[in-house]
Amino acid sequence: MATDVTLPQLGESVTEGTITAWLVNVGDHVEADQPLFELSSDKIDTEVPAPASGVLSEILVNVDETVEVGTVVARIGSDGAAGASPDGDGEAPQPAAKAEEPPAEAEPEPAGDKTATPSQRPPLTSPLARREATQAGVDVDAIQGSGQGGRVTREDVQAAAGGRGAPQPAAAQAKPAASPQPARSVPLSAGDRERLEDLSRIRQRIAAKMTESMQSAAQLTTVQEADVTRIMRLRGKVKQQFAEREGVSLSPFVFLARAAVIAIKRHELANAQADWQAGKVRIPEYVNLGIAVDTEKGLLVPNVKNADDLTLPALARAINEAAAKARGELKLEMHDIEGGTFTVTNTGSRGVLLDTPILNYPEVAILATGAIQKRPVVVDTDTGPSIAIRDMVYLCLTYDHRLLDGADAARFVTDIKQVIETHDWESEIGY
Repeated sequence: MATDVTLPQLGESVTEGTITAWLVNVGDHVEADQPLFELSSDKIDTEVPAPASGVLSEILVNVDETVEVGTVVARIGSDGAAGASPDGDGEAPQPAAKAEEPPAEAEPEPAGDKTATPSQRPPLTSPLARREATQAGVDVDAIQGSGQGGRVTREDVQAAAGGRGAPQPAAAQAKPAASPQPARSVPLSAGDRERLEDLSRIRQRIAAKMTESMQSAAQLTTVQEADVTRIMRLRGKVKQQFAEREGVSLSPFVFLARAAVIAIKRHELANAQADWQAGKVRIPEYVNLGIAVDTEKGLLVPNVKNADDLTLPALARAINEAAAKARGELKLEMHDIEGGTFTVTNTGSRGVLLDTPILNYPEVAILATGAIQKRPVVVDTDTGPSIAIRDMVYLCLTYDHRLLDGADAARFVTDIKQVIETHDWESEIGY
């Protein structure tokens, strides 16, 4: 009896994925939970395990093909029930042809005809392709689908939006809408002392997310300066003992992240999410703290769940674990990526003083912490103002002006400054 292998549900907002590699061939014996294929979605790359033991009898979806969650992508039969033998050179054979199943209420599409007409059902499209078509003002009924069974893919929509595929309807030509990617494409070719490389999937996802964020929110950045001299002195005294006791280093960034979490509890709109069409705002009573991590593949933002329940040592461990997952040192799962409410990014780790980060949309605020530098500043003393050498850092808060007014953002980032400078860090660390 064959077992269907389906594209798994990776998260609430993930509706489709792209198979980037098959890790086994038709005819191979596989064990339950053995990785079968690599899957890329708009949020995460992961390996999908076999649901049962047996022989891989069919591969139904090609590498680089995008399909919806729940689609049968392969079948596993009992030992000796393989449908085809691997090629002699050991390479995976071409997947078997697979007919696309229409929705239950629709009539089957005539064989060999992939073009929708007024008398046929609408063309097969994924939710993401439909969404992009709506945003770009493209009529999917006018697009010749290039996917299996005549499926209209994201690439088909982007080609139509850019004028390289099916013609756009007059309404779309007259009033182009915003798209996660620019509608206009500039053909590239390599000349002398140039090379042409493929953009990685994660880089394309980052580009789409950043463009979506900029098009979806009214973003601006406000900057505050904080004195971290007391934190740096405390860290210098206890960092070795802390590392021995907690198993992770005591980074100055952890203090800044903890200060942001403390301040959020008094500025709940900075941790909220708005549905402008419905006229609603959701205000969590918890903080899922996103940590922007620079990896070899690109930027990833796992989040620490319920960061407001963690003391500084526990937050240090959690941030270290989140970074390890993002870099591939530990397994990164969809749960680690989804559900963030507020993000911090340590651009100062690369020596940058100021930054204007882009929102991790649909979050409404993100804090960038600059490099800590010793600078001469004016301080108040018992004898009056004087100049002293202090450890200083810039706090750069980007926020969605639709939900947060400038005064709200100023109060919030100033509160973070006050926490940094006055909080009882010694007691929280336990020294």
